[in-house]
Amino acid sequence: MTRWVLGVDSGGSGLRVALARADGAPDGVPVPAGAADAGGPVRTGPSGIDPDHLLDLVLPRARALLAEAAPGGEGERGGGPSGHRVDAVCVGAAGMATLGDALRAVLPGAFARELGAGCVALAADAVTAYAGALGERPGAVVAAGTGMIATGTDLGAWRRADGWGHLLGDCGGGAWIGRAGLEAALRAHDGRAGGSAALLARAEEVLGPAASLPGRLYPRTDRPAVLASFAPEVARCAGGDPVAARIMAEAAAEIAASAAAVCPAGRESRIALTGGLFRIGEPLLAPLRRELAGRLPHARTVPAAGDPLAGALLVAGRLARDALRLPPDPALLHITRTGGGRSA
Repeated sequence: MTRWVLGVDSGGSGLRVALARADGAPDGVPVPAGAADAGGPVRTGPSGIDPDHLLDLVLPRARALLAEAAPGGEGERGGGPSGHRVDAVCVGAAGMATLGDALRAVLPGAFARELGAGCVALAADAVTAYAGALGERPGAVVAAGTGMIATGTDLGAWRRADGWGHLLGDCGGGAWIGRAGLEAALRAHDGRAGGSAALLARAEEVLGPAASLPGRLYPRTDRPAVLASFAPEVARCAGGDPVAARIMAEAAAEIAASAAAVCPAGRESRIALTGGLFRIGEPLLAPLRRELAGRLPHARTVPAAGDPLAGALLVAGRLARDALRLPPDPALLHITRTGGGRSA
């Protein structure tokens, strides 16, 4: 019997599924035998993330991946092609910590019945991002895109900082930078101190007349993404505009402060930076390197080894071998050993 593990990455823009051999790469991330986009994002309702919608997206792709990776048998409930089963599943989902109660109640039993899974891990996407970036080493991972969250562990417990959304936090993230840049643009429009003529020019070029910005921004449901879309403009202006440069330096300080809040002491600690925000390059990375060196001289900054889907596969693979070193947590990394099961 071939043993498999399944990784799921469910985020705000969609859902991905990957399958790997349970006995592959025992000391590292399992190599996917297949992966698929599964649509999404998963619906969220009054009870939190919808487990039935997630299963509707995941199960057909999981069975198709099993059929492709293990030809010679027809897909069936409780394990896929004949002679093959999924030993462990790890789902990393945005919002799991606060909106995942229904997932924790439904998914372990469903994956046991439908795929024969003997172990199911339900993780916050920050945890699978950590596992993908650093594996099972102590340290901190900063995930920054539209928002910003830092997650760290000493392998005994998890710590998180920020990730509170664009109204209450996400300090240093894309929406935070974009909002600060647009504020500086409007200050220049008004003739107030702290304004930036360069940012005003860029705002009117890409978003329209300054006086109309509130009316076009406030009614939108995707305000964080619209704000974050201006962050690259702030970065482009930072080389010649002191206000834009100050915003990037303050963003770097906020990101480093969150990393310092979660990074464990000890010379083995590592820091990895993940997420699309860091693609804006040196206007952010240069001050961030200085801030991290000053706040965390004991930690070493390293490239992220993989993405959250790779992290979900790593967790599932280690669980299948009963060798996971990352600490369980009721909200952040919920692990259920089902013993497997097959539908009648």
